[in-house]
This record gives sequence, structure tokens and C-alpha cells, in this order.
Amino acid sequence: MIAQLSGNLVAVTPDRVIIDVAGVGYEVLVTPTTSAGLHTGQSATLSTYLVVREDALTLYGFTDADERATFLTLLSVSGIGPKLALAALAALTPDELRAAVATGDEDALCRIAGVGKKSARRMIASIGDKLGPAAAPLPPMSAATAEDPLVSALENLGWPHASALEAVAAERAANPGADDAQALRGALQYLGAQRG
Repeated sequence: MIAQLSGNLVAVTPDRVIIDVAGVGYEVLVTPTTSAGLHTGQSATLSTYLVVREDALTLYGFTDADERATFLTLLSVSGIGPKLALAALAALTPDELRAAVATGDEDALCRIAGVGKKSARRMIASIGDKLGPAAAPLPPMSAATAEDPLVSALENLGWPHASALEAVAAERAANPGADDAQALRGALQYLGAQRG
């Protein structure tokens, strides 16, 4: 089992990175959120999970321990493979996923690529409480913040909706006079600081 890789990033795309470890380049599949925090040429450490198939060895990588734990929990559910588990984490944060399952929110689960109403119902029934309790809800955002074009811009960069809302709200509150470019930079810095 390859549980962690540390090295220099040779390539970064929205769905995968190549990390050079002692001269060997490992291709690691990641979520857009994970990818957004990584840059070619920088040093990085990724927690990984190796999936062994008859015809392939595939590494899945995470910078966040909660994301990896959620991925492993999803894999333990019958009918959810690594691609669907990664797609779930690309569409929803672990907390959003827990909340959607806990409340039976089929619409939230339908945001996952390849999941329709029937699959969402099956996921809710199969996952049950395996993901643990949902985190306390975020404080409500104003309607203007939810419709802010910066939220959409951050989502297009791969950030989950809840994280984008939180970052934009924090940036708008901290710097109310900032133009959109400054606010976007500030929101990205906020998101980077939240990742540690």
C-alpha cells in the first residue's frame, strides 16, 4: 500500500497531478479542490490510497485527512467505487456530503457526476450513518453573497460551493471597498489559509 507521497509536482491538472518522488513520477488522481491548491514546481505531500485492479494500479490523492477518510468510507459502501467516490468529493465537501446523506437531500447528491435520483436514494440508504454526523451548519449568508459572481468564479476553479460562499463573505466583510479582482485574490488567499 502506498499511503503517502512527498516530492516535487511535475504536472498539475484539475483531475490529476504527477509527483516526482526520488526520480519516479507518480500519477495521482485528485479532486479539483485538491488540485487548485497545488502548483507545478512546488513540493507537496499527499495522503494516498492505492486501488489495485487486474489491469491497473491507480493512486488517489488527498491533502485533507477528512477528505481521505470520507473517500475510504464511501469505498466501503456496496456499489460505490473509487471513481464515484472521487466524483462525490469533487462535487461536495465531506461536510456537505454528510449533511446531504443525513438529511436525505437527493438534489445535493444529484450534483455528483453520474448520480441521478435513483442512485441518490440508493446512496442515502446504503451510506446511512457511516460518514458520521454532519458538522454544524455555516452561518447564513446574505442573498447578495450567494449571487456574488466571485462565488461562481471560485466554483469554476474547483472550490466547493460552501467554501466559495464562506471565502467571498469573509473577504467582502474584511474589505468592503475592494474591486472584484482584489476580492478574488483575497478570497483565494483565505481559502489557501483555511487548508493550512
